[in-house]
Amino acid sequence: MQIIAHIQTDFVTKFGIPRQSGLIPETEGRIVFTPAYRNPDAVRGLEGFSHIWLIWQFSEALRSDWSPTVRPPRLGGDQRMGVFATRSPFRPNALGLSSVQLKAIDYESPEGPVLVVAGADLLHQTPLYDIKPYLAYTDSHPEARGGFTENLDPTALEVVCPSAFFDLVDPARRPALRAVLAQDPRPRYQKDPERIYAFEFGDYHVRFQVVGTVLTVVHLSRLSPDVY
Repeated sequence: MQIIAHIQTDFVTKFGIPRQSGLIPETEGRIVFTPAYRNPDAVRGLEGFSHIWLIWQFSEALRSDWSPTVRPPRLGGDQRMGVFATRSPFRPNALGLSSVQLKAIDYESPEGPVLVVAGADLLHQTPLYDIKPYLAYTDSHPEARGGFTENLDPTALEVVCPSAFFDLVDPARRPALRAVLAQDPRPRYQKDPERIYAFEFGDYHVRFQVVGTVLTVVHLSRLSPDVY
């Protein structure tokens, strides 16, 4: 298979990435095609669709072996389920599938056409193998059962961020950062109220602490331009 594009997102490390696509619609990404596929004809008609499917590679989880069972984080990391009953990145073929909103197609970009999307759960520079339109009449199944994931959705955290920190963030990206924090970026099995957690969001370094249902940002700073 050929890599047709890479996606640019604010998730420069695996920590903090939304657990599923569409959970945080405030996040924005840019899909930049590789030179061989930068043909406007290849996306002709795509502007009529509101959502698209992305087929991509878990590029940071490649391995030569595989296990028939994995420990889903949503179950606390201490229960095993069959790999094909999960969306774990550790699969026989390291393929991911995400449904994202197509916000715009930028035909004027020197890298164009570039797809602007929202709600992606992909690491920055993740390689894409294919893009397909989302068809609500066949792809949506409101009656579908969720197996062991049902009744596991947590209440969103209350985010407390001093203005001295929040004012450092580009206003256009503040809603996305707040939404990422409210979803609780911590691994499910880590609940230590004394621990300070850290992750990178775009070109920002964020440190936070969670006590009960309140997440408090204890430090936020701008990263070196060479990092992002």
